[in-house]
Order: sequence, then C-alpha cells, then structure tokens
Amino acid sequence: MAARTRSSDARFMRRALALAVRSLGRTWPNPPVGAVLVRAGRVIGEGFHTRAGAPHAEIEALRRVRGSSRGAELFVTLEPCSHHGRTPPCVDALLDLGLRRVVVAVADPNPRVRGRGIRALRAHGVPVTVGVEATGASELLAGFRSWMLRGRPLVTLKLAVTLDGRIAARGGDARWITGPAARREAHALRAVSDGILVGAGTVRADDPRLTCRIAGGHDPLRIVLAGRTLDLPRRARVLVDGGPPTLVVAPAGASGARVEAMRRAGVEVLLLSGARGRVPFETLVRALAERGLTTLLVEGGATVAAEALQAGVVDRVVLFVAHTFLGGDAIPAIGALGIDRVADALRLTGTRVRQVGRDLVVEGRPRWRRHPLPLERSRATVSR
Repeated sequence: MAARTRSSDARFMRRALALAVRSLGRTWPNPPVGAVLVRAGRVIGEGFHTRAGAPHAEIEALRRVRGSSRGAELFVTLEPCSHHGRTPPCVDALLDLGLRRVVVAVADPNPRVRGRGIRALRAHGVPVTVGVEATGASELLAGFRSWMLRGRPLVTLKLAVTLDGRIAARGGDARWITGPAARREAHALRAVSDGILVGAGTVRADDPRLTCRIAGGHDPLRIVLAGRTLDLPRRARVLVDGGPPTLVVAPAGASGARVEAMRRAGVEVLLLSGARGRVPFETLVRALAERGLTTLLVEGGATVAAEALQAGVVDRVVLFVAHTFLGGDAIPAIGALGIDRVADALRLTGTRVRQVGRDLVVEGRPRWRRHPLPLERSRATVSR
C-alpha cells in the first residue's frame, strides 16, 4: 500500500536529514541516518544513529517520545532495516506501534534489506511513501553506497593551493596558504569523514595533527601512507599525541625494526602488497573498506594526490584556492601524472566555484573516460 506525498513531507524529511548529518564520520560501516516522529503536524520525537552497534535512528526517535506514538508518522532518511546485525531489525519494532504512515527518503542499497523493510511495513498495513528528499539523502549516503556497491570508500581529494597550483613555498613552508574561513571549512570536511590520509612526506614536512579543530567536531581515523623504509619522525604528533587512532600503511617487506618499534609504541601498522616500494591506491582503498571505512579524505601531499588520481579512485575534488602566487620553484599540488597531451588532461565535471572568506573553493568530480574500479558484487556483511 503506497501513501501519497503531502506538502509538509519535505519539511519533516529535511529535519531528519539535518539529524543524519550529525552521524557522518561516526557510524562506519553503518550509514548516517536520521528519523523524526510527527503527530498532528508536531514533532514528538527525533533521533539519529550515533555509532555502529548503538540503536538506530528510528529507535532513538521512539525513545524520545513522551506518551504513545500511536497515530504518528515516521520520517526516516533510509529504509528501516529488516535483518539482524548488531541490533535487532528496526521494522520489527515499528510494526505494532500503530503508525499512521512511514515516509522513507531512499531504499537501502544493502542486499540484505533492499526493499524488504518497506514491503514488511506495507504487508502489515502501514502505508509507506518513498522518495521524499531523495537527492539530499543520496548525497548523505554516498559513502555507504560506495562501500556497499563498489567495495571501497568514497574518496575526496582536498588541496589548499595558490593560483599557480602550489601547496608550499620552495623551502616547504605551507602555513598558511588559505585564510581562517577556508581552514574552518577544511576542518568541517574532516568532521564528516571516516578517515583522513596523508603521505609520509607531509608528516615529515608539516608534523600535522590531522584532527578536527571545530568545537564538538569528530576526529577521523588518521592514516599515513609510507614507503618501505617507514621514514617517519619518531616523535611525529600523529604517532605520539594520544589523539585519535593512527594507522600507518606500508608495503610488505618494510623495515621490520621500524614496524616493531611502532607497534610497541601502540601505533597500528598495516602491511600490504606493493610495487616499487609503494602500496597501490587501489589496494589501499580495498583494505580500508575491509575495515569498514565508507569515506576517505585525502589531504596530500603531491605524490599521494597524484597516485590517487592515477589510480582513478578519487570521487570528488575540493580545492581551496588562495589569491596568491608562489612561483615555479615552489612545491606543486599534484605530482607527475604522465600526461603528454592537453587533450588527455583529467577534467572535472559538475564543477562549482564559490567564495569562502578571502579564498575560492572549487569542487567537482573527475570525469574518467573509463573508470578503473567497476562495480563489484555488493557487500552484504554490513553490521547495521
């Protein structure tokens, strides 16, 4: 039994989407989901999924209802789950509540669900409307969909550059290319990412913390891509600062002494098959997916940016562009790509340009002629 869309549906679903945003970066491998319960045009309960293994958004919303939920309408950004994971199926908890209607933004891409939750509700006599604010919900779920359908996280390449495409002066100084407003937005990107990745060269040059320095913000998993020598400063902040976990990724055959020293210091080291002393980005993103990461923010430097682009795993590019020049002897934003002809240049599509503070932000999706990572068999072992 399908239900009609009403004029107020979009307003309540946008509220559910705003709640789901709070889940970003915190629930992997589960999706970010928000839910709102409405009766007689008033919100009587709302909630969002806080972490994997915790109650789902629908259950959080129900817990916040004072009195009975009978006769209420449920607005949820993702189809209620219908299978046992770390928590019981949400559909089972909804069937006997006397709900007047359930409004779902998008169906769940998980093959263990994929319409089963919607069908179960309808079979039980609960009208269901699907597709309200679907575009916004799909954007929020892009990382989960990538993890579920492609077997890898959604990858964003973020760079802060000058007008002539430089990320640091010739001596390595990079503080600060962009202004405070752009840096705040960059930290907001970290807050909604499962993991953040840099190369060993960035750790040596900048000694970054790779944390989100926004009040109440979420710190992503810190990932350092290193070479066979594991040439990282022993007192690098990502290794010793006691902040969020750090994962060092290096090729198999890396220095055994350095691996053991890092592990004794409490740093996790992941050794993966490599070529010419480097871990291929295709291998890296697959390994991160096995750990449940659904989104990855790549912050450079030039070698890592080039490797990610060459591998064809970058789904989105975000450039923070300062109104400055550093010249040809400064450090380029992207390393060699081996492009011989302008006609073969990597281009962005769906490009947007806006101003943040005194800087520009350019966003777009790389337009691959042939995507090197085709869709794979769906990943059906999600813990949700």
